[in-house]
Amino acid sequence: MQENFNKIVDGKQVNLFVLKGGHLEVAITNYGAKIVTLLAPDKKGVKADMVLGFDNLDDYLTKEPFFGAVCGRFANRIKKGHFVLDGKTYDLVINNGANHLHGGVKGFNDMVWEVESVSDNKLVLYYFSKDGEEGYPGNLKTTVTYFVTEDNELEVHYQAITDRATIVNFCQHSFFNLKGAGNGTIHDHYLTVNADFCTPLDETQAPIGEVRAVDGTLMDFRQPVLVADRVDADYDQFTFGRGIDNNWVVKKPQSHDMALAASLYEPVSGRLLEVFTTQPGIQVYSGNWIGNEVGKEGKIYDVRYAICLEAQGFPCSPNYPQFPTPVLRPDETYNETCIYKFSTK
Repeated sequence: MQENFNKIVDGKQVNLFVLKGGHLEVAITNYGAKIVTLLAPDKKGVKADMVLGFDNLDDYLTKEPFFGAVCGRFANRIKKGHFVLDGKTYDLVINNGANHLHGGVKGFNDMVWEVESVSDNKLVLYYFSKDGEEGYPGNLKTTVTYFVTEDNELEVHYQAITDRATIVNFCQHSFFNLKGAGNGTIHDHYLTVNADFCTPLDETQAPIGEVRAVDGTLMDFRQPVLVADRVDADYDQFTFGRGIDNNWVVKKPQSHDMALAASLYEPVSGRLLEVFTTQPGIQVYSGNWIGNEVGKEGKIYDVRYAICLEAQGFPCSPNYPQFPTPVLRPDETYNETCIYKFSTK
């Protein structure tokens, strides 16, 4: 597969890099900082690829733009593409219904990142986002570090600095299926979200600015829930997005602590995925808009064939001062980590 990613895009070299640690093997391309494959064993020790993606770079250039990507400069939605920062109004492109999504028409997921360093278990990627790119203020210097540990963890670490006040929100947007990519829906997975609160949506899938308790509602995933039992519920918070596509407030002692955000379990394989993060939110997306996509090994990916567990800041947070701020200033460093831990039970 590696030769299929040895190409020039936008005048820059693209390659595929394979990292190994413990029982994990992860392949990442510097186009969009995308995770292309992630091999993990089941309870019998048999490995399978956990993430949706493509066998060649050409498909990444022309098909689903977010498979395995790092999204930025601002992941998730900004209502009507509008925000005010230090008294100045910024209007970003509307590229998702009535809203701005995942950084715009050409976000970080479509950029060729520079390779700062690579070893057997670590890859460091760098991207320089110019002032005004996709309408965002400030020259932003970003590094993403992927690190595969001997404890079967994939650590994703983000750092960014700016020369002018801006907004920043990164997430890793891999689409997971613990039975293996292309092996049916995720309806038989059990989802747990470590959150007492969520940020409810309007009909455009943008938060309304409220932080609402999950207790007594279908947003309560504090105990494992079979995805099939919840995803098609006649409930506005799910029907707005044709399934689960919602943000929860990660429960943690202090705002920037590393904490368990969510877990996903598939009983036949026995695979368990736990997501830990320093970020305040976790967006869960049940692959509602995947449609008859030909993926790796010619397998067909369809609706609900994967689920995304996107640790990030709150969507629409530039417009709601009660949300954790996404503002980054020149004397600050954006510094966040997400860990995907694989095990079996």
